[in-house]
Amino acid sequence: MAHFTKATSIKDWLDQRLAIVKVEKVLASEYWIPKNINFLWAMGMILVITFVMLVISGIFLLMYYQPNVDLAFDSVNYTIMREVGYGWLWRHVHGVAASVVFLIIYIHMFTGIYYGSYKKGREMIWISGMLLFIAFSTEAFSGYMLPWGQMSYWAGMVITNLFAGGSLHADGLVEWIRGDYVPAQAFLTRFFMLHVLLVPLAIIGLIGLHFGALRIPHVNNQDGEEIDFDEESKKYLAGDKAGSKVIRFANDFMAKDMMVVGFYLVFFFYLVFYHYGFAMDPVNFDPADGLKTPAHIYPEWYFLWSYEILRPFSTDVGLMAFAFAQGIFVFLPFLDRSPNAIPASRRGLFKYWFWAMLIDMIALTSMGKLPPEGAFSTIGLVAALVFIGLWIALPIITYFEKKA
Repeated sequence: MAHFTKATSIKDWLDQRLAIVKVEKVLASEYWIPKNINFLWAMGMILVITFVMLVISGIFLLMYYQPNVDLAFDSVNYTIMREVGYGWLWRHVHGVAASVVFLIIYIHMFTGIYYGSYKKGREMIWISGMLLFIAFSTEAFSGYMLPWGQMSYWAGMVITNLFAGGSLHADGLVEWIRGDYVPAQAFLTRFFMLHVLLVPLAIIGLIGLHFGALRIPHVNNQDGEEIDFDEESKKYLAGDKAGSKVIRFANDFMAKDMMVVGFYLVFFFYLVFYHYGFAMDPVNFDPADGLKTPAHIYPEWYFLWSYEILRPFSTDVGLMAFAFAQGIFVFLPFLDRSPNAIPASRRGLFKYWFWAMLIDMIALTSMGKLPPEGAFSTIGLVAALVFIGLWIALPIITYFEKKA
């Protein structure tokens, strides 16, 4: 048994039992961050704060939501929005956060790609981040089902049909996922469970893994400079703060983080109070009707790029392209064969690959909400082929990249 002495304070009493001083050093006061980083490195903190807002607003909504096909629509659109004091506010916060969180995720993701933050021992940071992206996508999709509106119902119908595997005709798997032949009570109950319990637990665990993966290699920096964190931290602790290339996570870097978070919260609550409608599909304000198919079925904006990769092809080819798009980002650390962990602007052909990928995903997102007709169909097909081609080309163009 460990040796305990008479505590001199509450902090000392807790430290002897929980090692809170050591934990605080590992996670905050002696966790070192490079000085040469910009505001884009604050996206991780913004994501944590947005997730917390989702959890808190979700708890308040959960108090009045009814996971029943006959009551769900009214519980959201009448009880919460009209009868519960400030229910509209919690719904707006939840709806806006569910949408904005993906904007921040995409910024965070492309920042990591641009600065090569997945290379040189940082592979697990990237992989855990992409697993978080998958978990947030699952959380968003399951949450989209809960209002039980017209687009909720038909989006659920279309997405679960994908599990039939095209010519594999795995209809039994689709029925198992739904709990019925069509989305009904069992379907709503299962997705309610996923949304409020199972997926949030997975997200919390993956956030812990993501932060844990940062501890040993530390975060990258905007110059791609190799920093000896042990040596630079000794300088800092010895009093040479100006000469050291690193700062403490708490409270040095946190002060910068909070400034960016402040600007973000102004933007966030501006959307909540004045433009919340962008996060809510008008079609979903009609009750679910399994006998009336919407003229044009599409997912939320953050899924449009992958949906557009599915649409232009035949069923089987489209499913393979869709599966490719969903999983390929996870393998980026192994497909990028370059030895360089520097900004894309200094990486030759990769610079063009990065901007081509970003523009192509924006084009896919734009086409995904438009009917697949005429020129829109052609543009969507070209953009989908470009996406696949860029990933095939990546190992080739990076293999021949010279070390900077």
